[in-house]
Parts: sequence; structure tokens; C-alpha cells
Amino acid sequence: MKYMFVNVRMFLVALGFCFLFVDCTGDDKSLSLTSKDGLNTIELSLNENGEIYYQVKRRDSVMIRTSPLGLKCDDQDFTQGLSITKISPVQEKREKYQLKVSNKKEIDQLFTTKSVTFKNNAGALMIVDLISGEEGVAFRYRFPEEQSNVRTIEEEITGFQIEKNAKGWLQPYNAATYVTPGYEDFYFKVGPGDTISNPRNPSVGWCMPALFNVNDKKNWILIAEAGTDGSYAGCHLRPDSEGGLYKVAFPKKDEKFQLPKIGDETSPNPKSNLPWTMPWRVIIIGDQAGDILLSSLITDLAPASKIEDVSWIEPGKASWSWWSEPDDMSARIYNKFTDLAVSFGWEYTLFDAGWEKADSAAHIIDTALSKGIKPLVWGFSGDYFEPEERKTRLKRFAKMGIKGVKIDFWCSDRQEVMGALEGVFEDAANEHLLVNLHGVTVPRGWHRTWPNFLTAEAVLGLESYFYEERYPEKAAEQNTVLPFTRNVAGPTDYTAIALTIRKFPRVNTAVHELATPMIYTSGIIHFADSRELFESLPNDVKTLLKEMPATWDKSEGIICEPGEAIVLSRQKDSLSYIVGINGANKQMPVKLNLKKYCGDYSHFKIITEGEDPLMEFTTKTYPIDVDSDWSYSMAPKGGFIIQFVND
Repeated sequence: MKYMFVNVRMFLVALGFCFLFVDCTGDDKSLSLTSKDGLNTIELSLNENGEIYYQVKRRDSVMIRTSPLGLKCDDQDFTQGLSITKISPVQEKREKYQLKVSNKKEIDQLFTTKSVTFKNNAGALMIVDLISGEEGVAFRYRFPEEQSNVRTIEEEITGFQIEKNAKGWLQPYNAATYVTPGYEDFYFKVGPGDTISNPRNPSVGWCMPALFNVNDKKNWILIAEAGTDGSYAGCHLRPDSEGGLYKVAFPKKDEKFQLPKIGDETSPNPKSNLPWTMPWRVIIIGDQAGDILLSSLITDLAPASKIEDVSWIEPGKASWSWWSEPDDMSARIYNKFTDLAVSFGWEYTLFDAGWEKADSAAHIIDTALSKGIKPLVWGFSGDYFEPEERKTRLKRFAKMGIKGVKIDFWCSDRQEVMGALEGVFEDAANEHLLVNLHGVTVPRGWHRTWPNFLTAEAVLGLESYFYEERYPEKAAEQNTVLPFTRNVAGPTDYTAIALTIRKFPRVNTAVHELATPMIYTSGIIHFADSRELFESLPNDVKTLLKEMPATWDKSEGIICEPGEAIVLSRQKDSLSYIVGINGANKQMPVKLNLKKYCGDYSHFKIITEGEDPLMEFTTKTYPIDVDSDWSYSMAPKGGFIIQFVND
């Protein structure tokens, strides 16, 4: 028998190995940790070779099957020959905080925690921290000893064993070029162990977050990371997941196109002196996919806010010229979109790539400020690696009246990039500047630690109507997958709306596109399309775009079927909505008890497709019938938006 559990009081010495057998009964001496509500359990085991394994259960049903743990370093091996030296008592930990950008404003989660200390044959120590809560479990590695010499991790053998009959939604991790990896591929529906097929770009693994429907389709899990900073690299999953075992992989050596002064000989593997605490490996668990969408576990595990006064950080909406005028960088165009923001009451306008070459960069900034609009500006990642250069640039921007930066083309998960991102958040916060990242890795709970980080790309968004032939066909499906994957990791700059037909014609209905910024969460919603398009919209649609929140006080999943359909209840202050989109190319029936969601409102206003579904809208208002459910059929790749009102 490979995996053995016996009592902690027994130690055997045989064949030169020290064995510790542990009774996993859930007490303080156990290698098992269960959440306070009894739902979720993570349990460790140590086999006869001193190798660590773990398993994850929910209500005694297996979510993650027996999977390996361990680290192989340049100076020590923590993958075998391990014994247990200490098991900490179970403790409780409460995470209570607010987020500037979220599906819900108030977060209050109770966790149980435990730490297990292992010793290798050389006497070196490694701690595995465990945490379990209502929404899932997580673990991380720590080296507790003091050591001035830098330690390099050559391999992390952490794996996630998925059952054979599970189904997953996974995104290929693209190989390095000057624009990849940027987490801008499709999420494909796959089975455990399936190879990468037909990605947008050559790929070397799978991205996290990774979504799976497990336990004979009774549960959903999302595999992710949390709390990554400059002490570690961003990680993905290896492509060779034979038998459904997905192992953690480090960035590739050639992920350095935008990095200054990084030679070919520089290893991408994580390195640090000791003590060293590593990021959390997160397994979010739900009975329904909607539980995954609404989870806060990734931010629960991230460090608390490092900004004491967050009153200056304001989520909002922005006009954005690039999508409709990608080749025009004139002051005339920038000022035109400033006026668009004024007319819709949006807080921000974004001056994208080339803004510094406009007729007068200072003029477009001053014009926006004079009209009460906060300017955001584009930047290239290569200008933000060197700390002093970064600080100087951000100070200059703040002095000009700029309120935030969109920094593009990071295209790497290397540790050097993670450190630069952390530096951007901190230095921008010191100048009261907001941060938007593009061409970048997925967030890992950073918007809790640095609330001035309001949004990031790391998504295959609407610019793909210019570049990706397959995008129109797959866009609706992706819009019903990404809220359960990418958007769980952090705020998503999807650059919404974009009704004008581009190189690859849109097939989603206009209402589907209008609903997406209310399905995704992004601290700043950058509206794509021309001033003329927005000004031509019906008054009810204009009013919606003026009132639409960029964050939510409360959200509830009503229909949550990744790849098929999503319907959410959303509330912010006195505003209350139900928003739905259809990811399939067929009619989708919806039946709702509106009375459950209407509060004190007597009527509901609904925006649906017009006579030309691609470009037109219809708005009607109805009384809420307390005695019957409301039924509707979503158009193929369509949607609807309900707002509760008093008529």
C-alpha cells in the first residue's frame, strides 16, 4: 500500500528511513484540516519513501484525488526522505474587509488553519501551511530557517489530480513572443489529460485559473494562485497532464522580451534568501458554478491592504478612443472622447498608446481636468522596471494631473515581472495613481493588497474583432466561461460594448454586448466604440450607461452554466438589476421569480433585442406580478437587462 496513515505516537526506523504515521481524525495532531462548517477538508499523507501527498474532500466526496507535494531546490531536496517534526494546533482566522472592486462590498470569512513542519534527510525544514474555509482550501510552502545564501527552486512537483470523468474549461498558456504570454487565448472545454489543441498561439502549458466539473458533475472546483509577489514567479500548469494530474510549472527562460538586462543565462526559476514564504495554491469548491463565480477566497488569502487611506480610489467608467480610432492620436480625437465622458457623466477618459505624441500632451490633460474628467494614460512596461525611473515617471504624471496609468506588454510570468508589478502598485499608490495592467498575467488577489489596482486585461477581449477570425463565433461562449475563471482571479478589463462591425463581424446581439460590463467586474469600465455610436443609442440605453456601476454591493447567481448561460442579480446602493447573457447559438429559456429580487420596487424595465438584433434595442416596462413567475427566452447569443423601478 503506497499511502499509509497511522498514529502519530509511532515511529519506525527501517531501511534507513524514518516513518511518521498519522491518524487523520481532524484533531490537532492530525494531518487533516476541516473548515469550521465541516464542508471542506484537506488532508496530507506521507508514504514509505517520505513523499508528501494531499487530498481534498467536500462532505467526504473527493474533489482533488491523491496528489503530490514538494519542492526540489538547488541546495536541498524536499520531495522525498521527509519526516514530520511538528504539527501545529488548529487555529481560527477571520478575514473581514472591504474591496473597492468586487461582486460584493463586504467580505467576512472564517477559516481554520494548521501548519505541518517537515524535515529532510539533511535536517533542513519545510513547512506546509493549510487553510480551510466555506469556499475551499489552500496550501503553501515556507522555509522557516535563516539563510543568507540565495536558494533556487529547481522544480515544484505540486500536482492536482482530477478524476477521469471530469470536464474542464482550460486556457492554453502561450509560448513567449514579444506579445505573449498575455492570458489572451480561448478557454477550451477539455477532459482531464487532453492535450492542447488549436490554441491561438503555440503553447507550453495550461493557465490558472483552471475550472473543473468534478464528483460526477456534482461539484465545481477552480485551481488558482493567491498572494504572489516579487519573491516568487507566477506559475501555470504543465501541458503533460497524463491521467489528469496537472502539475505546477514555472515560466520559461525566454519570457524576457520586455525585460531589461535579462540575459539568456538567467534562470526563470524562483529564488530568494531565507526565511521564504511562497504563494498559496488555491482550490475553490462549490456545489454550483455560481459558488465559484462569487468566491472571495483568492483575496481572502492575499495580504491585507497596504494603503491606509483609500478614500481617493474611485471605481468608475471611462471613454476610450483606441477601438474606434486606433490610428488617430491627435488632440482633436482625445478631446472628442473627453467630451463623450462629459456627456455620459463618466468619471475618466483613457489616452491610449501614442498620447505623448499628440499635438500637445499637456493640452489634452488640462482639457480633461478643466471639464471635470480624470485622465488615464497608457505606458509601456519597459519603462517601469527600474525603480528610480519608475518613481520619477509616476511623480511627473501625478504633477501633470494624471489620475492613473495603463501599463501594457508585460508578457511574462517571471519573478522579475512579479516584483516590478508590486513596485508599480506601491509607487503609484504613493502618488495617488490608479493602475490598469494590459498584456499581463492574471491577478492573484492584488486588488485587496493594493486597492489602487482597479483592473487588468489578461483576457481575450473585444479587440479580437480586429485580430482573431474565430472570435465572433466563440465570443458568446467565452463570455459565459470567463466570469467563472478569469474574473474570479481579479477585476477584468474587457473593454465593453463595441457595436460597430469590424474586420471579423460580430454575431452576438447588441443586448449581449451591452450586458457584458454588468456580467464582468472591472474597477474601471473602458467603453469601446465611437462617440457617434454612443450618442445614437436610445435614451434608455444611454441612461443605463450613465448609471451602470463599476462595482457591486451584492450579487447572486441565478443561472450559472459555464459555456451556456449566465444570469446574475446585481445591486449597488439603490440600483437593482438582473442581467443575463446566452452563450449558445440557440434560444435559451429563462424563468425567474422577480418578486424575490425586486425589493420595494413595483415595476421592472427590460432591455432586449430590437428588430435588428445586432444593432437595435427594445425597452419595455411591466408591473411585477406577485403571483407568477416571469418567463423569457433569450435570443441565440443574446441577452437581457432588467432594472427594477417605481413607475
